Amino acid sequence: MNGLDLPLIWAGIIATAVLLYVLLDGFDLGVGILFPFARTPKDRDVMMDSIAPVWDGNETWLVLGGGGLFAAFPLAYSAILPALYLPVVLMLLALILRGVAFEFRIRGRRRGKAFWTAAFAGGSLTAAIAQGFILGGFIQGVTLNGTQFAGGPFDWLTPYTVLVAAGLVAGYALLGATWLVWRTETELHADARRWAGIAAAAVAGLLAAVSLATLFVHPRIAERWGLADGAFDMAAFLPLLPIPLLGLAGLAVVAVGLRRKSHGWPHVGATLVFLSGYAGLAAGFFPNIVPYDMTFRQAANQDNALALMLGGVAILLPVILGYTIWVYWLFRGKVTPDAGYH
Repeated sequence: MNGLDLPLIWAGIIATAVLLYVLLDGFDLGVGILFPFARTPKDRDVMMDSIAPVWDGNETWLVLGGGGLFAAFPLAYSAILPALYLPVVLMLLALILRGVAFEFRIRGRRRGKAFWTAAFAGGSLTAAIAQGFILGGFIQGVTLNGTQFAGGPFDWLTPYTVLVAAGLVAGYALLGATWLVWRTETELHADARRWAGIAAAAVAGLLAAVSLATLFVHPRIAERWGLADGAFDMAAFLPLLPIPLLGLAGLAVVAVGLRRKSHGWPHVGATLVFLSGYAGLAAGFFPNIVPYDMTFRQAANQDNALALMLGGVAILLPVILGYTIWVYWLFRGKVTPDAGYH
């Protein structure tokens, strides 16, 4: 594979996998976060049925992202994991609890079903909070001594990461609510519209707060966005202006879609908001893969290893994408109360 920039290709693969995980697993985590607000157990059944065919497949992208980081960028993996070990373990435990609750809830009797309902909602919320801590800890940077983590076990726990976690929970709730607007009918559909409106307002406020706070997390981020030494550099900011405009456009699409009682456009708008946030983060620290002292090229595995793995991914990735698209197409349309997962 002479002539290919293998580290850059692998950085793109991992970035895409993480983005797809956030967008896809984000809405089914959001459905779980909204579980306590459903009117009746039947509404919760419909909410669960709406994600039943796809929720476990959505987590494939998390495996690809984490496994790809370990295999393609081992130095980054060995630095990031110790820095974020506690929230990563918390996230994995919450995802396991959530998966068990998903399968057991449908089988439980009255008391058991109430327990697994709470477990599903709690696992979804805890996983979202943990992912917010992971994201916030990553953005604020990892303390390194050479290529090794040199910080403390709770460096990830700061007011900034709490703010990021709150924003991610609101964002997932927005994705979940707009998914339910798209996929449900009758009273649940009306409730989902109301939830989406509340979540959109929360996302707008928290996104603005997180964006402002991020400028003060590290000088390199502020400099990248045109703020250096107390001065504003319009020439540096203008190329990045489409990123926040995309987020504003996404919020506008959500608001207009809800006002006009559209079924699908609010979810499109929520997706645009996440794309904007993801692009904004990438603009802040790229080409660093361990902010802000290790680039993806410094962390990359040997080219022969990257080439060998790329051959496998070139076969596997189209299969995963094709299967994902086929499942979403097969189970398209509205979910009714008589639909059943088992």
